[in-house]
Amino acid sequence: MAYKHRVELPGFYHLTVRGNNKRVIFIDDNDRLVFIALLNRLATRHGWTILAFCLMDNHYHLVMRIDERGMSKGMCELNGTYALLFNGKHGRINHLFGRRYWSDELESDERLKTAFRYVVRNPVEAGMVASPDAYVWSSYQATIGIALGRVRVAVDEVLSMFSHNRAAAIASFRHLCEGPDEPGPVQRQPP
Repeated sequence: MAYKHRVELPGFYHLTVRGNNKRVIFIDDNDRLVFIALLNRLATRHGWTILAFCLMDNHYHLVMRIDERGMSKGMCELNGTYALLFNGKHGRINHLFGRRYWSDELESDERLKTAFRYVVRNPVEAGMVASPDAYVWSSYQATIGIALGRVRVAVDEVLSMFSHNRAAAIASFRHLCEGPDEPGPVQRQPP
């Protein structure tokens, strides 16, 4: 069965990639650093603007803006190159990632903000940390200004969606991501 072509119009997207059979794709921090170096290089090459990210043990999330160059070619390069490096380092063979990446076009500010929250709260919801600011492998610390980001995240663009005043924007972003869940539909990734 052939895959359906993806929508790749310029705009905002939430992407998720999971390990094959939900297996670990990042064994140690060096794996994460290799992935981040690749992501930074390929984001520049393919015209991606990274707005949020989170590296979990067996999957990762990206929220990004793409231009007319799209995302499929870059995602193939990112996942393929990382899989080769990972398998070589850890003496593995065969597929590192399961199904092809999942993506969702974010067509409103509300959906974009919901994606920010979902992505940076992933380690909290998984019980790994008590608060998003305690997890170093996401964009949250860089966005709120408590650490330098390893991934080139467009922090100013993210914060401008909340307020033109930086302090107020950070406070609003923190409230969104640290506050209690509000009732209403949340866009979840497929299992």
